[in-house]
Amino acid sequence: MDKLKVIARIRCDFPTKFGIPRQSGLVDELKAEIVFEKEYRDGAACRGLDGFSHIWLIWGFSKAEREGWSPTVRPPKLGGNVRMGVFATRSPFRPNPIGLSCVRLEGVSFEEGRGPVLKVSGADLMDGTPIYDIKPYLPLADCHTDATSGFAAETAGKRLEVVLPHELAEAIPQDKLEALKAVLAEDPRPGYQDDPEREYGFFFADKEVSFKVQNGILTVTQITEGNCAHND
Repeated sequence: MDKLKVIARIRCDFPTKFGIPRQSGLVDELKAEIVFEKEYRDGAACRGLDGFSHIWLIWGFSKAEREGWSPTVRPPKLGGNVRMGVFATRSPFRPNPIGLSCVRLEGVSFEEGRGPVLKVSGADLMDGTPIYDIKPYLPLADCHTDATSGFAAETAGKRLEVVLPHELAEAIPQDKLEALKAVLAEDPRPGYQDDPEREYGFFFADKEVSFKVQNGILTVTQITEGNCAHND
């Protein structure tokens, strides 16, 4: 098989990995764009796509590539001490560092100099992540109402209460505020860390957001201008 070709890249508010939702669809408030590489900016390639509500993104863990592989990994949500088979997880450290995400397609626009641009929500990708393919989501084939979640069911649905002081919230663009709150409620911390005195931070929408977590309550402690450059 020929080497996979990068057909597009995502443009979003996460220039680094920390803070990104662990799965797609967890934070629908997050908005992003899929911008095609020059070779693939042909509107005909997206003809009919706007008739679908969701799409699959096949992409690469561009910041998680490593030599060799391990048959087992330690899922953070299990405390980082329990090993599971790599093929029973969505760990980025795999024989082939490929990710799969289902996102909502909000629209397709045609822009001068950029060609067709896909507006999506609910993505779990870092800014600049390479995308190898896009496919429509088909409820008839892709939705299985009797599916089970294995060990992942143990941590599903747990959310934090978020305290974001008004004076700090004013630093975030109004159209991104609800997305930030939803990201924080999903608990961005590594699953094996629970130190109430530790301050965590990540970059979002050109800001650095710092917070602490105690007794299920996440409190934002500081929001400053970010200095982390976005991916090319």
